[in-house]
Amino acid sequence: MKAIQVKEPGNLQVVEMEAPEIIHPSEVKIRMKVMGICGSDMHILHGENPFASYPRVIGHEVAGEIVEIGEEVTALKVGDKVVIEPMTSCGECYACQQGRPNVCEKVEVYGVHREGGGRETMVMPESLVHKVDESLDWKEIALIEPFTIGAQSIYRGQVQEGDHVFIIGAGPIGLCCLKMAKQAGAKVAISDINEKRLAFAERWGADDLINPQQENVEEQVSRWTSGMGANVVIDAVGFPQTVEQAIAVTSVAARVVLLGFDQKFSEIAQVDITKKELTICGSRLQTHRFGPVVEMFNSQQLHVEDLVSHQYDLNEAKEAFQLMEEAHPEVRKVVIKL
Repeated sequence: MKAIQVKEPGNLQVVEMEAPEIIHPSEVKIRMKVMGICGSDMHILHGENPFASYPRVIGHEVAGEIVEIGEEVTALKVGDKVVIEPMTSCGECYACQQGRPNVCEKVEVYGVHREGGGRETMVMPESLVHKVDESLDWKEIALIEPFTIGAQSIYRGQVQEGDHVFIIGAGPIGLCCLKMAKQAGAKVAISDINEKRLAFAERWGADDLINPQQENVEEQVSRWTSGMGANVVIDAVGFPQTVEQAIAVTSVAARVVLLGFDQKFSEIAQVDITKKELTICGSRLQTHRFGPVVEMFNSQQLHVEDLVSHQYDLNEAKEAFQLMEEAHPEVRKVVIKL
């Protein structure tokens, strides 16, 4: 079978490798159909993901069709369209006992720690495979995983109906956060330096748009909230300065959700946190969000297929990643048909 493999940082190839076979009776074999390119895939390619090892078959935003099932599989059948939940946990550590397997001490992510779904065939345990409605297009199904990341950020930020939510960054994950915040009944402002992404965010329901290169973000958030500040801020960029900005624009009793993995330090005064009694939290992967998000997609509540701006074939994987590297303003989500 063919697979998209990062042999070492900077070296992405479409390679031939042996197709996996079902070993355990609770496993299913999947003919993979589509893979979305994520920022974390780009980090692996650049050697900037501290959790990845090489060589690595990448891809965790993936979907496919069941072609074989193990003897103990009961909830899935051959021909089902499915999405992969690309995360394993030990079930025993403190995080797992607290119902937070996404930060398990031994968490492993397919496409990072384990071989991912950017290949023609994949074998997975039934427990990590979710059936989706037959009517969904493959490119829609590939968006389910990033939408679970958005759903996790809304959960971590305790977003409530009527909240003023400010999202920093209108890339794919920021846009997923936008949709999920609107789904929760919040008012949403979003910032980006890319005017085309801001225009797209407006079509997706953003109530206010801010371009940091043209406007003072603190002043604009204050204006938008009539001086209150944002009740929830989601930093979907993850630079030191955006973390500082996230705290600066909050209301009292606000929640700040951080999605980035930057190892550089931010300069934050304790007084800004204490006097407002802010809650600052990280958001990583997802905790039990796949079921609810799959239901949203199955019921056609979200209408998100236009997030995909470009599609490539498997043999064009290098070109797809090159497009991501060039960061054209019109690029949103790039998918590869497997």
